Amino acid sequence: MPKTVALITMGCARNDVDSEELAGRLAADGWKLVDDAANAEVAVINTCGFIESAKQDSINTLLEAHALKGNGTTKAVVAVGCMAERYGEELAAALPEADGILSFDDYKDISTRLGDILSGHKPTPHVPQDRRKLLPIAPADRARTSDFARQRLNNDPWAPLKIASGCDRRCAFCAIPQFRGAFVSRHPLEVIAEAKWLADNGVSEIFLVSENTTSYGKDLGDLRAMEKLLPELSKIDGIKRIRLSYLQPAEMRPTLLQAMIEHEKVAPYFDLSFQHTAKDVLRAMRRFGGSSEFLHLISQIRALSPEAGIRSNFIVGFPGESERDFEDLCKFIDDAKLDAVGVFGYSDEDGTEALNMQNKIDPEVIAERVATLSTIADNAVSERATLRIGSEVEVLIDDPELQEGRAAFQGPEVDGTVGFVDTEFRLGQWVKAVITESAGADLIAKPL
Repeated sequence: MPKTVALITMGCARNDVDSEELAGRLAADGWKLVDDAANAEVAVINTCGFIESAKQDSINTLLEAHALKGNGTTKAVVAVGCMAERYGEELAAALPEADGILSFDDYKDISTRLGDILSGHKPTPHVPQDRRKLLPIAPADRARTSDFARQRLNNDPWAPLKIASGCDRRCAFCAIPQFRGAFVSRHPLEVIAEAKWLADNGVSEIFLVSENTTSYGKDLGDLRAMEKLLPELSKIDGIKRIRLSYLQPAEMRPTLLQAMIEHEKVAPYFDLSFQHTAKDVLRAMRRFGGSSEFLHLISQIRALSPEAGIRSNFIVGFPGESERDFEDLCKFIDDAKLDAVGVFGYSDEDGTEALNMQNKIDPEVIAERVATLSTIADNAVSERATLRIGSEVEVLIDDPELQEGRAAFQGPEVDGTVGFVDTEFRLGQWVKAVITESAGADLIAKPL
């Protein structure tokens, strides 16, 4: 009988891709993939290590899986992913309930590693290292192949497609480069091959993901690699929509903006990583720009595509943030009228420059500012949604039970949705409709 394994994914879309790649490797080695950890001999938790709340969610999920070990089926619980990579032996010592803590370097031999753990061997946890110090593979030495390991873990009509890994930026609040390493682009031929595979497996919208999508190709010696990749992806039969994620405002060159607008299949969707708007705070964060520059970029986008969706995340209470800085951020949110806004209170993260900064903001002040900015953001997003009433959209149905999906200006899972009443659309159906109502970030539409 084949060994059974369940993959439980925490965190972002990049982790979703990692889990499907692990699933592909395990399936190729004869493992049977099951949806419920209670029915699996091995429960693999793909952890998130980005912020404290995400780490706690990962720990809780590991403990819940450990509690299943008395059911007669589940024999082992294994942690992989960012938190496992970031903390290694420290996590193993603090969480003896996990039967194995595996690093990114174990992924290529995941079947062997899980087999050993199932046989009673507890692997020696790795000592975490700063993966930025590991030299990236030179472009000339990278294997170019369409032979990859991936198996879909759901039947969603959209799927993330990882175009790069790692990050070369040094934002003061972020530890991701330490455990994800330097920025490494996948070769365009590999990306195109995987996009074709996704199309053959029922996907009609691909979501290009990385830590910094605007940097794609720079390590390949081509700063306009994305501009060349988009038309090639557009040629793939079955792919109706291409969406880009995590764009750095400082790297939004005119040629990329034009390429995103001019190709019909590319969603006019701009996931811009602003993080703050006050120049002093941004410089302390080791970032660029400011309110005027960001508003100018938004005006450029909307001049080319008035219906474009623009979203961003913001950190409130970064060390040294003055009341004036916060007021600048509030005014920007009110003026920008973004389609979706994420507001996060600053928290110290291990290994970051901000951890040792002076002038930390009192947690109660941070909480107050988060609440204030969230209210302003909700109102601004609602106002932007109201402006869409009467406009025509094309919606991809990704929740037939609720009869809702997403238009081009709405990203999966984190933005608003378009819902229908008294309809029976199927999963993956594309529906042309007109917006009739709004409720916060969400919209109601009538099919044409």
